[in-house]
Amino acid sequence: MDEQQSQLPKDFFKQFKSKEEFNSFFNSLYKQGVEEMLKGELDEHLGYEKHAPEGRNSGNSRNGSYKKKVKTDSLGDMVLNIPRDRNSEFEPQLIPKGQRMSDKLEEAIIGMYSRGMTNSDISEQVKEVYGVDVSEGTITNVTNRVIELVKEWQNRPLEPLYYVVWMDGIVLKVKQNGKYINKCIYLVIGLKKDGLKEVLGMWMAETESASFWMAVLTDLKARGVEDILIACTDNLKGFTDAIRGVFPDTVTQLCIVHQIRNSCKYVVWKDRKEFCADLKEVYAAPNKEAAEHALEGFAKKWEQKYKHAILSWRNNWDNLTSYFAFPLEIRKIIYTTNTIENVNRGIRKYVKTKVQFTDDMAAQKAVYLALMNIQKKWNAPLHNWGFLLHQFVTIFENRCRV
Repeated sequence: MDEQQSQLPKDFFKQFKSKEEFNSFFNSLYKQGVEEMLKGELDEHLGYEKHAPEGRNSGNSRNGSYKKKVKTDSLGDMVLNIPRDRNSEFEPQLIPKGQRMSDKLEEAIIGMYSRGMTNSDISEQVKEVYGVDVSEGTITNVTNRVIELVKEWQNRPLEPLYYVVWMDGIVLKVKQNGKYINKCIYLVIGLKKDGLKEVLGMWMAETESASFWMAVLTDLKARGVEDILIACTDNLKGFTDAIRGVFPDTVTQLCIVHQIRNSCKYVVWKDRKEFCADLKEVYAAPNKEAAEHALEGFAKKWEQKYKHAILSWRNNWDNLTSYFAFPLEIRKIIYTTNTIENVNRGIRKYVKTKVQFTDDMAAQKAVYLALMNIQKKWNAPLHNWGFLLHQFVTIFENRCRV
């Protein structure tokens, strides 16, 4: 059986005596397939198949077809028979008015790619659903068009003021000079005056530094950002110095959750539960003075055993405790980078089938498409935004534009 199947294509193709003869056959086959798909669309629109008894007295029926010339990417102009209904209500989705026939197919390919499907999976799905053979190379060419969208998005104008920005990165395996290495795509999310979140951009680098973050922040300023009230980050290398150079009035808050994780790296497993319970007395204190007092007590108990863990808190104390200057409601949204970590988890979900990326472009377009899917859900302001807005305006009265 397998041998017969492997010989079938050879026997089949022997009937074609020239390239033109083969192309003519392929074009007619492609045309037939598209027309059958259009008929299927009409079946769906009417709610019954041709000659089905359900169509009697239904109020609408088939009414022949009309010819329409459409443009295709691979086959040039093609005349198709477009089915129509008696009530003139049928609008084909495969070939919308004024669009290329392939637009819908390309849209489907990009949609599948953005949801983490591999090129080979997409090729199989297109064959199954559309009845069209699309090579993996063609899929790559289609999805590469996303890069133009990435460039437009990355350079779009931004709001003049963001109440809060969260900054963090996601590490991906990307091929460079013949081997796969870790590269980080850094993301910045901003909280606007209407309480909605927005991804401001993404930047790729192997290592972070003060000059790297200076470039990122300068980019934001060049795109229209005049002020940032509060910036929340992991202990990103060089970030604090960089933000002071570009947005000197911005309050920086290091992520408490990241700081706790970093501290626990120095602590043996059997001590971690007690260590974290004692540490909570520090970061959950009602005010900065109480937190400083709790830190001294915490240090007396643990410093001799875990000197580096305590030293990390002391060295970063000012930027770790900025949130104590704000009401409890604002503290909850700035003392951790959970907002951006949730985005990173969403990206991981979308790119989980793409363990490695062939180049920077492949990584960037996958992350961009994942972000566009994630942002679709950001259609409501933060919980209790009216109350939060009042607090921001009260504290930053001279800097808020409402």
